[in-house]
Amino acid sequence: MSKAIVVFSGGQDSTTCLIQAMTEYDEVHAITFDYGQRHRQEIEIAQSLAKQLNIASHKVMDVSLLNELAISALTRDSIPVSHELMENGLPSTFVPGRNILFLTLAGIYAYQLGCDAIITGVCETDFSGYPDCRDEFIKSMQQSLALGMDKPLKIVTPLMWLNKAETWALADKYHSLSLVTEETLTCYNGIKGSGCGDCPACLLRQRGLDDYLSNKSTVMASLESKQ
Repeated sequence: MSKAIVVFSGGQDSTTCLIQAMTEYDEVHAITFDYGQRHRQEIEIAQSLAKQLNIASHKVMDVSLLNELAISALTRDSIPVSHELMENGLPSTFVPGRNILFLTLAGIYAYQLGCDAIITGVCETDFSGYPDCRDEFIKSMQQSLALGMDKPLKIVTPLMWLNKAETWALADKYHSLSLVTEETLTCYNGIKGSGCGDCPACLLRQRGLDDYLSNKSTVMASLESKQ
């Protein structure tokens, strides 16, 4: 029996990955991390979606220690979500060490569950400037987890080389376009669905959706060529 665990935030990307995983693995689990994030509604949405999709299990893990260590617009209400990069060239929403911690904990949990793969929705094509979303980083983490636990655990990144329009096409491929459009939370200001319409996450999401809806056949063909 093939088993996978999805790092699940309740957003567009991880929800699309979860839906795809349900067609590719016999048993699918999800793990959501509560790190005191700015838009805490994502935890409730992740729980709701996990129940709606009827996955094998959904674990919400308290990792509030990350909030103490990582200063970011997503961990501090006093830091505004900005369209401008910080002095270090990174977005204000970058949470240093987040994916390192998440993938490490997901790997430990995957070991307990007997999972073959960890699935995460990181993407280098349309990424928001986060260094821990790069393919090079993922490959490094996969090697470290396999060495550290002496288990051939694979980190799967279905969206790594997709642009946002192709990610929408992937949701549509699995007949879940409406669910992802209406029930997920991507907005940095914590507004479900189409969001606030102004933050960087909402703008990227909306541009991708507009591109897909205006060029469905072309975008779907591009998606198929990458799979």
